[in-house]
Amino acid sequence: MQTVLVTGGAGYIGSHACKALRGAGFQPVTFDNLSTGWADAVKFGPFVRGDLMDRDALDATFADHRPIAVMHFAAFSQVGEAMREPGKYWRNNVTGSLNLIEAAVAHGCLDIVFSSTCATYGDQDGVMLDEDCSQQPLNAYGASKRAIEDMLTDFGASNGLKSVIFRYFNVAGADPEAEIGEFHRPETHLVPLILDAIDGKREALTVFGDDYDTPDGTCIRDYVHVMDLVDGHVRGLNWLQRGRGSRVFNLGTGRGFSVRAVIDAGRAVTNREVPWKPGPRRPGDATALASGSTRAADELGWRPERSTLEAMITDAWRWHQNGHYDR
Repeated sequence: MQTVLVTGGAGYIGSHACKALRGAGFQPVTFDNLSTGWADAVKFGPFVRGDLMDRDALDATFADHRPIAVMHFAAFSQVGEAMREPGKYWRNNVTGSLNLIEAAVAHGCLDIVFSSTCATYGDQDGVMLDEDCSQQPLNAYGASKRAIEDMLTDFGASNGLKSVIFRYFNVAGADPEAEIGEFHRPETHLVPLILDAIDGKREALTVFGDDYDTPDGTCIRDYVHVMDLVDGHVRGLNWLQRGRGSRVFNLGTGRGFSVRAVIDAGRAVTNREVPWKPGPRRPGDATALASGSTRAADELGWRPERSTLEAMITDAWRWHQNGHYDR
């Protein structure tokens, strides 16, 4: 069984990627420092507790497990925090990724699937974003991800590194079998916040900004089911393993939903009211982000078949009622 190193494999998306990799016949090896991930989420292969800032730990992991490729999810990813503490994001995301890439190259592991973000595009109102749109990040999170993309390109030119870069949109949902799910402390993602409010675990959901230039005044985002997302990552890995060249793909549905629309869907799925209150806009939030790309469909055969609001919230609600992690 071929091994794939999954950085951030104890986190939300990384753990779902590990399940998808196992289902596709690979052995995922999770490398995670558990700063935001959960040991209980590591269920599908070996676990190495380590930090990307520790080059010795990375070298030992490559030597011990000899992965054929890397899926790189590990990063700080909160927009508000990135606005307040940009140095934290530049230091962790960029320096950590540099350590990882240099270790991969040193050990002859030259295929990397990288989890980037649509936040590299910034706020381009009215534009259906494709891979050729200009990148104008509004915060250190998006800027650090763009820098890592550039880093991968440079190492491709110098060392023959091949990369598939996924710029994806808002991720929601959970494993339909509820083995793993979305669980953050503190929670900052919209769907679990809605479910917390429905369940009485918070007094009310705060909607950050209701005066945007959108039909109902709230931000619009393109939502992708986490299982569709990680299916794209496995397809990206297969692309590289077939000897294809480096490529950038958006992963989105092309349909944008406002915060209010997601709240309404939460009410419809659970048949419960969603208590919410308006709050101020958050610095660094774009008005609307949606994918206008068909490249992943055309070249990878990717189809976001589960990425409806109903399916995402149904799966998330099942996990919300039954799942949790302990450190």
